[in-house]
Amino acid sequence: MKRALITGGAGFIGSHLAEHLLSEDYAVTIIDNLSTGRFENIAHLEDHPRFHYAIEDIRSQAVMDRLVSECDVIYHLAAAVGVFSIVSSPIDTLEINVDGTQVVLQTARRYRRKVLIASTSEVYGKGIKVPFNEEDDRVLGPTTKSRWSYAASKELDEFLALAYYRAVQLPVVIFRLFNTVGPRQVGHYGMVLPRFVRWALRGEPIQIFGDGQQSRCFGNVKDVIEAIYRLENTPSAVGEVFNIGNAEEITINDLAKRILERTGSNSPVVYVPYEKAYEPGFEDMRRRVPDTSKITRFTGWEPTTNLDQTIDQIVDYFRTHGE
Repeated sequence: MKRALITGGAGFIGSHLAEHLLSEDYAVTIIDNLSTGRFENIAHLEDHPRFHYAIEDIRSQAVMDRLVSECDVIYHLAAAVGVFSIVSSPIDTLEINVDGTQVVLQTARRYRRKVLIASTSEVYGKGIKVPFNEEDDRVLGPTTKSRWSYAASKELDEFLALAYYRAVQLPVVIFRLFNTVGPRQVGHYGMVLPRFVRWALRGEPIQIFGDGQQSRCFGNVKDVIEAIYRLENTPSAVGEVFNIGNAEEITINDLAKRILERTGSNSPVVYVPYEKAYEPGFEDMRRRVPDTSKITRFTGWEPTTNLDQTIDQIVDYFRTHGE
């Protein structure tokens, strides 16, 4: 029986990963300080005989030493989450992302544990070559814009992980997530799709930041979890970086229309300037589309859930749970 440790395991993605690994007969331990994760996400797993949890910060070296010593593989998902958090709490963003990852890698090295590290499409910054390929150059805005602190911190995570791989042969795999969405995700931290669904179900105005012509791609969490799981079980993936996402591109304007159609809502659509939504001078990417040919080549993985199906899943979740 393989033993997995998931950092950030009470979060949206982490909780789905825990479920999947349990279904594959893993023993699963999660660590989460509940700063953005929610115990409600894992409460239904609490009595599972192969599930354990620690409510603690990953920067606690003593706790991490014990947990890593008792596992075979680490899924490192813990990080500052969402644009709102990045803008409002830049110190936490940098310290959690950089210091936390350093503790994970140092401890993994001590016990020679494999580490899968979650990165983000944010690292591509303002690049205009679409779709984004893992080997593309990165273009970030100035350091005076806190918007880019998250991307910079995750870039440093990637450099650090690859340094451990090259210098001490620590088995690491890096995956860059592109807008992962699905049931249990909430809009508190800037996630656009659950925010739109909640507003539509309540009949409240749907707030679009900027002009709405910016486009995104939304990967269903079940597809994303399958991709991560395959990477862990693909030996040739060690030392590599992979995009994970869905290439079905849609503008934010069209996303709002799609959600209104699928919920039958009469919510009005209103536009909010970036400077009012976030901060003066806020910068955004116009398009963010993944090239997923590399992970398909290594693992055979491809997304199977389309956007309409994902929207319907989120609508059902909110209607059931009254979020």
